Amino acid sequence: MAHDRIARRMNLVPASGIRRFFDIAAQMPDVISLGVGEPDFVTPAPIRAAGIRSLEEGRTAYTSNSGLLELRIALAEHLHALYGVRYDPEHELLITVGVSEALQITTIATLNPGDEVIIPEPCFVAYPAAVIFADATPVLIPTSVDDAFQVDPERIAAAITPRTRAILLGYPNNPTGAVMPRERLVAITELAERHDLLVFSDEIYDRLVYGMRHTCFAALPGARERTVLLGGFSKAYAMTGWRLGWMAAPADIVAAARKVHQYAIMSAPTTAQYAGIEALHSGEPFVAEMVAEYDRRRRAIVAGLNTIGLPTFEPQGAFYVFPHVAHLGLSSEAFAERLLREQQVAVIPGETFGPSGAGFVRACYAASMDKIEAALDRIERFVRAV
Repeated sequence: MAHDRIARRMNLVPASGIRRFFDIAAQMPDVISLGVGEPDFVTPAPIRAAGIRSLEEGRTAYTSNSGLLELRIALAEHLHALYGVRYDPEHELLITVGVSEALQITTIATLNPGDEVIIPEPCFVAYPAAVIFADATPVLIPTSVDDAFQVDPERIAAAITPRTRAILLGYPNNPTGAVMPRERLVAITELAERHDLLVFSDEIYDRLVYGMRHTCFAALPGARERTVLLGGFSKAYAMTGWRLGWMAAPADIVAAARKVHQYAIMSAPTTAQYAGIEALHSGEPFVAEMVAEYDRRRRAIVAGLNTIGLPTFEPQGAFYVFPHVAHLGLSSEAFAERLLREQQVAVIPGETFGPSGAGFVRACYAASMDKIEAALDRIERFVRAV
């Protein structure tokens, strides 16, 4: 009878493959982890100081369900300055516990049982799960290295059915590092308008792009009123443990999502919100410094993997590379497990992120250059021995 106590939807969602490899690596000595997507930088000092100051001044109570108004005003100004898109801080912005919560309350607030959500993959592991937890159905659309892992709008069009409710995009992409060109995003906007679809755009890596400018989906002509824009502080400001994210959307969607948020969460961590205000006011020099360092590491790891014989296309965003390993005669799962056991380097199997990831592994270059160079040496030894 025990199995009857678990909702059937839970059987449709596997445990996170990322955390599985992280847990194995945590039990092993001398592991170089290129697995978890977390900056190796410490949160910049002024941001840390703002959080500490809020504690010392006794600001430890709940905030508004929507988050501190000062933070929402700063965020609205930030989005307008970067992308020219305007949001009302009172009614169109909601501060959340990371982007993960923002995505989950978005799906719960907008999807009905049986609705379909189109998701290009490989994609972050939480995307299909968030749709399933809302009793809806993820429809996965493949991308490939031949197309730089950029989703073809025609493939999206072919997947649209009467049940399609939304398109979920994640660019810059985790795990591939792909960035979508503006013209393809415009084509997706036109598709969404033609079929009256919502677009959930996870842009947590918007500040981590190299040699180009990020295109904010909500800023595209005609997109704002059907877009739920998701973002946060974890990646650009090295604030992963602060758990601070946000959603920006039309007022009716935010109001519905706020209901889920207020019953499940109440409000995002107060200390983190005060730190977030400081991040928006003074964080830009630190963002620029970190992006420059990520770019240096990006070029080094791509060159190193290609030299070793693991073909790796050049990512234009985030802090991941997605080398091809199938030509070695190993599945990506076997490659990752053996590399961890034999050379103590942790990477994530590509199929963790969807069927199109088979034959690839994800490596995160948000690690020091010394660790990246040491990992490349170990990976080379492993490849030569296979």
